[in-house]
Amino acid sequence: MKKRLSDNISSAYIEAANRLGSKSARRRIVAYVESYDDVFFWRAVLASVEDDKTRFEVMLPTRKNKLERGKKAAISRLLTQVGRDMIACVDADYDYLEQGCTYSSKAILSNPYIFHTYAYAIENLQCFAPSLHDVCVAVTLNDRRVFDFETFLADYSRAIYPLFVWNVWFYRTPEFNKFSITDFLRVIETGNISMHNASTLIDRVKHKVDIRVRQLEQHYPAGVEAQASLRENLSELGVTPETTYLFIQGHHLFDKVIVPLMKKVCDTLVRNRENEISRQSQHSAQRNNELSCYTSSITGVTTMLRRNVGFLRSEQFAWIRRDLSAFIAGLEKEKAEA
Repeated sequence: MKKRLSDNISSAYIEAANRLGSKSARRRIVAYVESYDDVFFWRAVLASVEDDKTRFEVMLPTRKNKLERGKKAAISRLLTQVGRDMIACVDADYDYLEQGCTYSSKAILSNPYIFHTYAYAIENLQCFAPSLHDVCVAVTLNDRRVFDFETFLADYSRAIYPLFVWNVWFYRTPEFNKFSITDFLRVIETGNISMHNASTLIDRVKHKVDIRVRQLEQHYPAGVEAQASLRENLSELGVTPETTYLFIQGHHLFDKVIVPLMKKVCDTLVRNRENEISRQSQHSAQRNNELSCYTSSITGVTTMLRRNVGFLRSEQFAWIRRDLSAFIAGLEKEKAEA
């Protein structure tokens, strides 16, 4: 198969291209992301640190260089490609919480050219609790508050937190397969959730969590002894009982909890708006016209949630921005000393 030049792009390649440009031109730094869904998220993040000297270009890897997380060969190849003019922006997964206990965790956390989300994935930050009402408004064009997302996610987080700590403990040991992420997700599954049964389902999840925690306490005394120090360490990493939802598997949170719940909430808001239009219309022609205009103005929950930038208010975003700002400052210092 014929190779394309782009298949061998590295930081050195981009650096050489930058040198060919005008001295007054902004430095171009390529930022590789993992998938199409990541492009908009990381563009919003990187735009916050761009200045008149530096610009980022978000790109997807070629098929050959696809970022396959969790595979040693892929991580090793990534480490040879990134540098001052080519960075990688990735989901933290559990690599952040493992704090160097695994190969991929050590590689990602120690490399100054790899930036991560500080939450499990971009989906967790797209579901940032204080922003979800705004997303509902964007979907339905109705600002009425019919559900408290912040309280719900805080309660859900507190319910799953004890078992989450155990799950992290296992992933910091060679015996992670004894209680995998898949096992954890089975326990915290909410089932068919709606704005009316949310509190009941959280109680059910808490009951399942309590049972599983007691089982683990009986079989793994070393994990019991590690609980206090592990919780303290997780707190330093930003994990609290109220924010655990940011650190569980992103697709589970997005697809199994938030999207189904938001669809129910948004359906209620849409019906409320339609009923309001019907009540206020003086005749059927006006009602039909207004309803048609309204229907054409609303949008889908999933699409709007993937475009949600409310996470820019989160602590995790502040940490990502801090890392990127330090990276850019280092480049400027290096350039000044050259």
